[in-house]
Amino acid sequence: MPTGSKDPDILLSWILDSMGLVRRKSESGTLDEAQGALHRLMRGTLLSEPLAGWDAKSLGEASGLSQTGVHHQLVKLRESGLVSAETDGRWHVHVLRGGSISAAVEIMSAEAKAILKLRMSEFGGFVVESDERMSIPMEEEIPEFRIVIAEPSASVDGVDRLDSLVNDLGLSGDRARSDDRIARVVLEELANGTSAITVLALSDKVGETRSRVGRAIERMRSAGIVERVPMMDRIAQDVYLGVMRQLDARGEEWLMTRGGLGRLDVGISKKLLNGAKKKTLNIESVQSILESVPLDTQKVLLNTLGGRMPYGFRIAGRDGDNVSERVMRNADRTLRRLRTVALRLDEALAD
Repeated sequence: MPTGSKDPDILLSWILDSMGLVRRKSESGTLDEAQGALHRLMRGTLLSEPLAGWDAKSLGEASGLSQTGVHHQLVKLRESGLVSAETDGRWHVHVLRGGSISAAVEIMSAEAKAILKLRMSEFGGFVVESDERMSIPMEEEIPEFRIVIAEPSASVDGVDRLDSLVNDLGLSGDRARSDDRIARVVLEELANGTSAITVLALSDKVGETRSRVGRAIERMRSAGIVERVPMMDRIAQDVYLGVMRQLDARGEEWLMTRGGLGRLDVGISKKLLNGAKKKTLNIESVQSILESVPLDTQKVLLNTLGGRMPYGFRIAGRDGDNVSERVMRNADRTLRRLRTVALRLDEALAD
């Protein structure tokens, strides 16, 4: 949120960026860099005279854009729901819906929520219900929310409803090939799964590289459909491997000091160390020994032994309704912010 700002250019840039209508050059770009062709088009025409009925020629003259450039930007504005087109003789003229940016955003928000609710209801039919899936609590913040909201597209031979839904929600990426089904395959595996799965295990399962699977999952996380959780059942395995490896490489003193065993209760550290020295320690015994140790302490121990907390991914809800509620909550928060900033922009323009 552009907190406290009353600069129309800053407010407009934030709206266009938040709606995904401009491509960021960098996260730290300057205001001048953010004010591209679409910003110039709206600032000099539609915001100053929302209902003037701008045709492509007058928009080009006022903004300095070519006819091709004007057409490209108008397509984005119409598809976003901010601008509508009317026929005036043989010309198409364009107006800001509702006669102001705040009204246009209000109309767009209502349509977006209705369409997204419909699409998420459709998505819910593909999610297998599972209480086991949600047995591990999520411990991290959700990444920046990003989802495409689009009405159902026309049927295409060889493309089923799940394929279409994945593409319409933007889960395939901006430049995915028509025959690239990795996002659909990954989503289907997660929707049918009853527990979290690592990227490595998922890539082996679907026969794709870790990097491609990882990128598909990150898009789903941004949409609020998938979430990352710690793989609790892997802690004992990795602690066991870390203790055995570090005992051979660095010895007992290192394990008790920098290795982190000395931070544990004396009885627990002795069991781990004695088992490792006698070669009787195994994954099951480590799991039993650490059973009373708080999770945060287990994570620290794993880190000091040179390991990293293993994470997996799962669908973000026990069933389709839970996932839909989460996505709709994220969308509603974003749309509320857009309406707030749009009202502030109208006030700034009036001043």
